[in-house]
Amino acid sequence: MQTYQIGTHESGQRLDKFLHKFMPAAQNSFLYKMLRKKNIVLNGKKAEGKEMLKEGDIVSFFFSEETFSQFTKKTEEQAMLSEYRDAYHALGGIEIVYEDNDILILNKPAGILTQKADSREASLNEWMIGYLLENGKISESILNTFKPSVSNRLDRNTSGLVLCGISLSASQMLSRLMRERNMGKYYMTIVKGHVEKAGEISGFLKKDEKNNRVGIGYGKEAVMAKTVYRPLAAGKDFTLLEVRLITGKTHQIRAHMASIGHPVLGDAKYGDRGWNEKYRKKCHVRYQLLHACRIEFPRLEAPFSSLSNKTLTAALPPVFGEVLKYGNVEFQGP
Repeated sequence: MQTYQIGTHESGQRLDKFLHKFMPAAQNSFLYKMLRKKNIVLNGKKAEGKEMLKEGDIVSFFFSEETFSQFTKKTEEQAMLSEYRDAYHALGGIEIVYEDNDILILNKPAGILTQKADSREASLNEWMIGYLLENGKISESILNTFKPSVSNRLDRNTSGLVLCGISLSASQMLSRLMRERNMGKYYMTIVKGHVEKAGEISGFLKKDEKNNRVGIGYGKEAVMAKTVYRPLAAGKDFTLLEVRLITGKTHQIRAHMASIGHPVLGDAKYGDRGWNEKYRKKCHVRYQLLHACRIEFPRLEAPFSSLSNKTLTAALPPVFGEVLKYGNVEFQGP
């Protein structure tokens, strides 16, 4: 007999979902047959597979060692262990803003992918798993049944706060907050021209998959997006804005600000090429100046009460300061 004790990272999921991950080489029909025959039991009792697992539950397998090894053979995730650790050592400049047993909040530099898009390039997600492995926050065996993951995505060239669920329950909680829009998500950006007063942009965005860009539009595939902004300071030909995302759609801030004639500085896709080139030469602006600077959490119950009503911030990258200095703008923030 072999046993496995459910930990924090695996709790909150159905038994059959756990079994599919734990025994990746076993077919569904085999797993349900083993449950019916009580060759797989939960806390010493017969189970159907739909039971929700809790931390401390014991799953027992009445298999021979050979059978057990056959169905729990090395998985793709285990084969990626070296990739996670390589990413942790290769990527630099990633600041840990907040950490507990369930949640990790990181400050992503511009130029790093949030999630892998190409097998040849590491992302923040791999760095995060590598960090957890290297520092004993998770074990290698956990990755067979649960893989920690980022909960919000920033564009490669957008910097700032990224939330990561270390446990399944935390991942579900963060997803729920974003889906229900119960969390304040604020950005800082520098846009072209003078924005004289606060405003709101509401409208439909439609994505052009072929060119990976979005625009104001209607139709079956268009989605409603809402952006709120307010000016904080102004230079000769730019404005520093604080932007709140009410919705969170692809390229939302960049497309919305460009649509009202105030494109984001450094934005190669939606911005002003000549203006961008000026600040590339003067202030070394190589990416769009868009930074996820602040997250405001609502009231949360245990086990997430340490984040209840908490506000977390990430300091502006130095390039913002270079532009503000060039424009003779004094600003203390975010």
